[in-house]
Amino acid sequence: MEDPSSCASSLAELPCASFLQRTLEQLCSTQCLKTSPEAAAAAPVAVIALQRYLCEQTEGQQLDSYSYDVTVTDGVWRVKCVVHPSLNHLVHTNRLRTGSEIGITQCSFVYSERRLGHGYICIEKLRCGARRSALLSRVKDVALLPMLVKRGMERSAVLQSDVPLQVSRRHYLSLWNNEDPEGDGWTSGSAPSDTVLDVSKITLLCSLESCFKKTWNPLPLLVKIIQKSRLRYYGKFGLKIDYPYLAYFEVADQSGTMSLVLWNELCLEFYQRLTVGTVLYIQNYSLKQSYTKRSHPQMDHHRMKTFDSVEICLNPHNPTSVITVVSPKSVLPQWALPEVSYQFMTRSELENMPSHSACDVIGLVTFVGRVERVKSKGTKGPEKYWTYRWIHAVDGSSDRPFILEVFSSSQPEVFSRICPMTYLVCTQMRVCQVEGSSPYLTSSCETETFITGYHKGQPYVGDPRVKSFIQWTKTLKDSVVLQKTAVGGHYCYPRPPQKFTQSVAEASSQPPLVAAADLKKELESLQYREHKTVAIQGQITAVRYMKSLQVTESGGTEENEAEDVSTKVCERAPVPDAHSHPITAEQTVAASLTSDSAEKISISERKRRIRTRKATRSTLNRVRVLAKRRHTEERQEQEEEESDSGSEETQDVECRQQLQNPNPVMTWESSGWPERRLEVSEHLVGGGLYRDSVSRRFAFDEKDVLLQQSNLQATRWTAMRDAEVVAPAVHPGYYRVTILGINQQIAVDAAFLPVVSSDEPRAVGLPQHPHGNTMLSCLTSGFFCPLDDTGSSSESTLPEPEEVLATAVELEDTHVVCVLDLCHLGGDEVEVVINKLYQVAEVSLN
Repeated sequence: MEDPSSCASSLAELPCASFLQRTLEQLCSTQCLKTSPEAAAAAPVAVIALQRYLCEQTEGQQLDSYSYDVTVTDGVWRVKCVVHPSLNHLVHTNRLRTGSEIGITQCSFVYSERRLGHGYICIEKLRCGARRSALLSRVKDVALLPMLVKRGMERSAVLQSDVPLQVSRRHYLSLWNNEDPEGDGWTSGSAPSDTVLDVSKITLLCSLESCFKKTWNPLPLLVKIIQKSRLRYYGKFGLKIDYPYLAYFEVADQSGTMSLVLWNELCLEFYQRLTVGTVLYIQNYSLKQSYTKRSHPQMDHHRMKTFDSVEICLNPHNPTSVITVVSPKSVLPQWALPEVSYQFMTRSELENMPSHSACDVIGLVTFVGRVERVKSKGTKGPEKYWTYRWIHAVDGSSDRPFILEVFSSSQPEVFSRICPMTYLVCTQMRVCQVEGSSPYLTSSCETETFITGYHKGQPYVGDPRVKSFIQWTKTLKDSVVLQKTAVGGHYCYPRPPQKFTQSVAEASSQPPLVAAADLKKELESLQYREHKTVAIQGQITAVRYMKSLQVTESGGTEENEAEDVSTKVCERAPVPDAHSHPITAEQTVAASLTSDSAEKISISERKRRIRTRKATRSTLNRVRVLAKRRHTEERQEQEEEESDSGSEETQDVECRQQLQNPNPVMTWESSGWPERRLEVSEHLVGGGLYRDSVSRRFAFDEKDVLLQQSNLQATRWTAMRDAEVVAPAVHPGYYRVTILGINQQIAVDAAFLPVVSSDEPRAVGLPQHPHGNTMLSCLTSGFFCPLDDTGSSSESTLPEPEEVLATAVELEDTHVVCVLDLCHLGGDEVEVVINKLYQVAEVSLN
């Protein structure tokens, strides 16, 4: 490894000054070990890595359960720093993120008091800059940049390796959950052993139960893995274990099956190497009584005896277990190890499956939702989040797809690469029957997922139902299937029931009914991509039709960029409040065409945007047929009036008005809202939809960009080609609804995006009872009736926004319960979407 001190001498001769090097020199030369670079000297740096770990326990109140290390670069050096706990909220809301630009305004140097020759920079104050750092575009490979280390600390192993800067922790956690392996310490892909095994003296699983609690010398085990669970992290404050992980496996031999537990450091070495179908030769194991509160896979289809009173423990110490992974070519038939069995089910069979039953599925993915997070309930110690996404997959046995709720299964490389047009296999899924709607499948702790590129060598490839599915896919045309694909956007399943029931016992099956003041707390406490569903009671006092997506400075919504607006215009675009006129895409285009920046748009960008506008017009035509007819009539009448007046000045004024406001504001307000608005103590303004709120069609040439947008923010920055060159999602507009709390003290804005097409992912499983397309019936049902079929040649008869708003008068003084989906999309973008509306007559108390 190159000595950093030698790098410093060579870099000193470069004409480009290093801000990081200058800052470290200031920290080392000052007596207080703290510096605040002046604004002129505080050059921006780029964030290239953000890593999380369990923080050290401190006296007094704990600000957070986790600490963060951030690696930044100024284009000359890299340096890993500790993020001060007071800045953790920037990570929680994804304002501090990889690939972005920050300005360090205050930092200090902290020496380790428990280890000689170790110290680090702690960033205490910073300023968030551009979401995409321009500095990174000038760096070919950030991994080749030298690490900046204080002189005299070059030999510190902590500073030179992939471990936390705070020396009490030995490993990093995944940035957004605790189940995924993270860091260089995890071993994968090692070749199995060809060692000659002595299998003459082995014991069978059936004899282990009788040996429990006896003094004995355990004989080796020869078993095959038939089920594998996700990782479990059990770290907590005060626990003196370097790697607090465990993982369950179900293993089998000719006598039956038993649980095996992999503990602590052995998880790093073996978890990713041990797969279903792997044969193990185990020595120096121990036995303990089975943990009764854990989940178990359903294995009745294996038709083998299960020994569930004890479980096999493999420990790194006391005793040190010896695990030998047997090469497949070394496995002999006389060992009589059982074959791995599956229970694949087709979509047509799902309707008749009982709830909570287990099955395996294979399908062609047509929809992949964005990755979201939900806080784990009832866990002691540090807070935990689960990460999950919704997926649709078809198998040819039904015209309906599988609806899959897939949680991360400690396979981050698979989970993050799930996309439309891939073959997906999910094992040990659980059936969830839904009254009045389509059933769906959800993950269990033992679920594993596999996609195209990961099927080779898996035991299920020879299953008859898998072969039948592959034969069916050969009859498909990619161009046809692609028309029915979608990625990302707001998605929540199943829909709330037809009747809202609030149980006295506050059953978890219904969304909690919260006070308006508590809703504010829920919104403020949301973390990045965290999803919550709550209900609030009150009255609807205003509804406004919005044509364009919301634009925020930090959120980076690209709706306006696709309409020939420069980046500078987008960055300065104000966020409309609840009562101001919405800034339409056409208005922003008109403004941008008068600026000099519009002339700098590249030819390729212009071509892409023209294609986007054509696609947008083509889609919106289906829902604006009547509006076009009325617009034509109004224009003809206007031209006649202008001709009669003969006033050029009037024509100029009207022309300017059309450019400034080509689409009249369409809104409805209750008669009492102007007065009540003045009495409201707080109005939670928002109710907008953002880039990540709307699903978009999948395209192979945009695959990497679409995956990047639908996945969570990455721990490490990687260069993405054409990351900004992606057309905006096409959408027909939405409604911004103002809900006044039942006590008329707090109001909140929420977005309502009705389902308008049967091709939308949200239309799958949606109860489609006929209704009159009034504002109230649309909010209750969630869709326009009937749903538009894009494959049909018939002209759409969907109602116009002004027609729907004309019926909103029936909302006047109506007591309602609104079910709201809340999701933090990062930065300033907090999505509040109306899932369903109930009238009080549809609410009951048990």
